[in-house]
Amino acid sequence: MPLSEHEQRLLEQIERALVDDDPKFASSVRTGDRRLKARRTLQLGALLVLVGLGLLIGGVAQWIPLGVVGFLVMFAGAALVVLNYRSATGAPEQASGAAPGGRGPAGRGRAGKASRQPLKSRLEERFRRRYDQ
Repeated sequence: MPLSEHEQRLLEQIERALVDDDPKFASSVRTGDRRLKARRTLQLGALLVLVGLGLLIGGVAQWIPLGVVGFLVMFAGAALVVLNYRSATGAPEQASGAAPGGRGPAGRGRAGKASRQPLKSRLEERFRRRYDQ
């Protein structure tokens, strides 16, 4: 949905104010899409995994230290892929410890107030419920 003229003018004013206040940050934001850089890093990681796999197989067949180097290259590539996957695909970030279904750390379907409480409070609440039953 396109912006109205008023919204475009406000956006331009905000951009000018940003450039005036912090030109270094403004230039870093303008340089491009973060996802593009993350995708390139993702591709590099996949390439490193393949090269590392080849070195690993070659090292097993010919020379063991080459296999160790292959494993390290493959591990580095896999780390790049894992660290840049969310940025490259634009997947929404979840809170740390949350299960994929959005159910909280235990994954038991108890989303809401109980999962936001500190661990100590939740444990005390469970103990009270068991004692009452």
